[in-house]
Amino acid sequence: MCSRSLSLVLCGVGCLATACAGDSARRVFRVCADPNNLPFSNQRQEGFENRIAAVIAADFDARLEYTWFPQRRGFVRHTLRAGLCDAVIGVPDRFGLTATTRPYYRSTYVFVTRRDSSIHLQSLDDAALRNLTIGVHLIGDDYANPPPMHALARRNIIHNVAGYTIYGDYSQPNPPARLIEAVANREVDVAIVWGPLAGYFATRQSVPLQITAVSPEIDEPAIPLAFSIALGVRKGDEVLRAELDGVLDRRSAEIASILTEYGVPVRPLSATVATAAGGGGN
Repeated sequence: MCSRSLSLVLCGVGCLATACAGDSARRVFRVCADPNNLPFSNQRQEGFENRIAAVIAADFDARLEYTWFPQRRGFVRHTLRAGLCDAVIGVPDRFGLTATTRPYYRSTYVFVTRRDSSIHLQSLDDAALRNLTIGVHLIGDDYANPPPMHALARRNIIHNVAGYTIYGDYSQPNPPARLIEAVANREVDVAIVWGPLAGYFATRQSVPLQITAVSPEIDEPAIPLAFSIALGVRKGDEVLRAELDGVLDRRSAEIASILTEYGVPVRPLSATVATAAGGGGN
């Protein structure tokens, strides 16, 4: 899935670090994030998770500080468990490695195709998928399978699938964008991509692309293709979690506007898929 900024409270349960300026102390809101992972975050703070972190810091009247770390295996261990930060800006609801706030948006995997093609997909059960080259993201050097790959494999759609590592060449900007670019460049006929990635990068290609939500949202018996996204804090930090829930309530319209600006395809939170994301050694 997706995009994950993982963080930890430094000065004890329920408390944020403070920084002294002269005789006064000001709250500091620390966030761990990937420095090269638009549309979620980058070191220039151009991602929508950067924007949401800034909203939270403003609500807290706190100074926002970042610890930058690539989102790889071990990200949680080297950030959250190392005590480097305060909060997570984007993790799946009920994420196993953190406590989570209420979800603040829900999105889904989508089909991405060229608008000038004759491809019109609606469902993973569409027979056309067996005759198309399908691009998917793969996670990690061990080529772990994300949900769309499991769903395709369950249908025995394997040999016409092209894998693009979500980590890619980290010396280049925004490695996950390569899969969306592959559709624009006709390297693949269709990509199945996490919605926020598709919504942001599809509009930045040289040709018009079409985005269609994948259905079903739960590929029975138990492969979710839509996820609710929350903020995460260290387990046991109920005070900070409650504070963040308050910000999400007070600033919900502002946060929704940011998601719209970045082209995030959102689904109703009332239809939240209850999932617990595995940590994979993080």
